[in-house]
Amino acid sequence: MTRVFSGVKPTGHLTLGNYLGAMRQWAAVDQHQSDALFCVVDLHALTVDHDPARVRRLSRQAATLLLASGLDAELCTVFVQSHVDEHARLSYVLECVATDGEMRRMIQYKEKAAREQRRGGSVRLSLLTYPVLMAADILAYGADEVPVGDDQAQHVELTRDLAERFNQRYGHAFVVPRATHPKVAARVMNLQEPTSKMGKSDDTGPGIVYLLDEPDVVRKKLMRAVTDSGREVVYDREVSPGVANLLEILAACSGGNPEALAGVYESYGTLKRDTAEAVVEVLRPVQERHKELCADPGHVEEVLRNGAERARAMARPTVDAAYRAIGLLPAGSDTGAPVLNAAR
Repeated sequence: MTRVFSGVKPTGHLTLGNYLGAMRQWAAVDQHQSDALFCVVDLHALTVDHDPARVRRLSRQAATLLLASGLDAELCTVFVQSHVDEHARLSYVLECVATDGEMRRMIQYKEKAAREQRRGGSVRLSLLTYPVLMAADILAYGADEVPVGDDQAQHVELTRDLAERFNQRYGHAFVVPRATHPKVAARVMNLQEPTSKMGKSDDTGPGIVYLLDEPDVVRKKLMRAVTDSGREVVYDREVSPGVANLLEILAACSGGNPEALAGVYESYGTLKRDTAEAVVEVLRPVQERHKELCADPGHVEEVLRNGAERARAMARPTVDAAYRAIGLLPAGSDTGAPVLNAAR
């Protein structure tokens, strides 16, 4: 089967964008059609200033919401990144393959570093190198596909480059993955700033619908969503980004088409009301299941423990092979030649 790897970063509460752009696809399609691994990438949350207790709390919440969204531990592997040492082990090896120039060209690093520089500060070294850790997350499991939003596509391209470079220099150790993108709502935008992504790290309430928002809160946020200066409901991201965002959200929730839906509505108010109700209904089963899982924390812990064991068993042969291929002396009495082609 095709192997799929993806993850969520516990830097904020998960949003409607996370669900429509990724999590729902994972539950409805990926876990049934592929050998799928889904990970709470908590090491990535350490690349910025953070509260340790909050990272732990958000990591547990993210894992619980992954299960609440429909991921089944019998069908896929759900685990926490830091519970599997192979991620950090492989990350350093890949840092020895990556270049400084590649890291500094990463768009997210350039944007965040420039923002901190304007404030008179600086970013952590881990922010510069975290795309390599992301590559390690993917390559350790021999993933064929990586479902990502548009903003992460550059990192998957870097992963491909590092895998190909390693394979050429040291022998074939890694599967070269490809990025996949959902057709609708791949990038849900902020309701108040429709040209910006609905990011969980922003914590700017009114523009972000969180998966655990109460129905009335969801309705209020959607009804206050920024539209546009005109009155006609048209699907045009350039001319009417606010309306286009609402239409894409409604399409993703209802299974419709944004262009076709635009022709149904004559006013922004009706579009907002229908979109709000569609979002409330989409989130209802997730919230109900989340409540059930929170009442049984032992079950979530067991899923994560078993998931980490399975993930470790999958990743270790590939990482061990990469260590040998790049020239590291094997532990114990085995000092033979590199074991290649370990990635499935």
